[in-house]
Amino acid sequence: MQRDHGGGLDAARADYGGARADWLDLSTGINPLPYPVEITSPEAWTALPDRAAQEALTTAARVFWQVPDEAAVLAAPGASALIARLPGLRAPGSVHIPGPTYNEHAASFRAHGWQVIDTRNPDTPVDARVMVHPNNPTGQFYGAQDLDAPLTVIDESFCDVAPDRSLVRCATRPRVIVLKSFGKFWGLAGLRLGFAIGARDDLDRLAEMLGPWPVSGPALDIGTRALRDLDWARETRVRLNEEAAHLDALMWRAGAEAVGGCALFRLYRVNSAQAWHERLAKHRILIRVFPYAEDLIRLGLPGPDGWARLEAAL
Repeated sequence: MQRDHGGGLDAARADYGGARADWLDLSTGINPLPYPVEITSPEAWTALPDRAAQEALTTAARVFWQVPDEAAVLAAPGASALIARLPGLRAPGSVHIPGPTYNEHAASFRAHGWQVIDTRNPDTPVDARVMVHPNNPTGQFYGAQDLDAPLTVIDESFCDVAPDRSLVRCATRPRVIVLKSFGKFWGLAGLRLGFAIGARDDLDRLAEMLGPWPVSGPALDIGTRALRDLDWARETRVRLNEEAAHLDALMWRAGAEAVGGCALFRLYRVNSAQAWHERLAKHRILIRVFPYAEDLIRLGLPGPDGWARLEAAL
């Protein structure tokens, strides 16, 4: 079953026409200026991934995210592959997932027989808790004091824009697992690369669920080089924050109020989300609307060729 997500260009084309190349997709939070991908070695494409390439990737991840020595690192074919398997680490119970948030977490826990509890009472006892940090779409951050459940999952898919807010240091605690997504900050969502950071026994079980060679040779090669490129990461954070501020200014002049988000996506309150969706879709610009809110829209960053189009449409 296809759940509500951004990136539904095919559906938008069916409603409003145009080829894929005609559309400016602002419905996701993917960096519009991705890490430059060079041609990988022929062996990366033709040979089964070897241990040395996998170890090079995890070592680069350790350095980039400053992973404590006591925590293990597991690479996977996208954070979504880990999200789908994480609930299987424990017997089904109750899980608290503060919302609104990324809906794959609740779907995965339900699929494993868990009861998803939507409560704002922090004293309610639960068997697991999932925190999207920063939250998608609100941008809310959490703190180490929130890691109080028997199993705590911290989804840091968008946290690379604010590394000082990361909770990776808490991955040394028992039953705390931090997730990282390569597709958002580096803008290479199609590469399908993600990471889990936590206790070795939990990650060993996740590795068994994923099976052998979970990460492709090209992903190992590209991911390792990108994680080692600290200058690119620093420059990208500066650019993303500047462009997020520019987007806020454009949207404010158009009558939208910024109410949340992070440097990769912005959340706005408007008079009618559907009206904004239709207005921009007629200009072949896709934004994110939510089934639970009639007054909220989310926009990613346009990229160099998209700013003029968005300003004209607004």
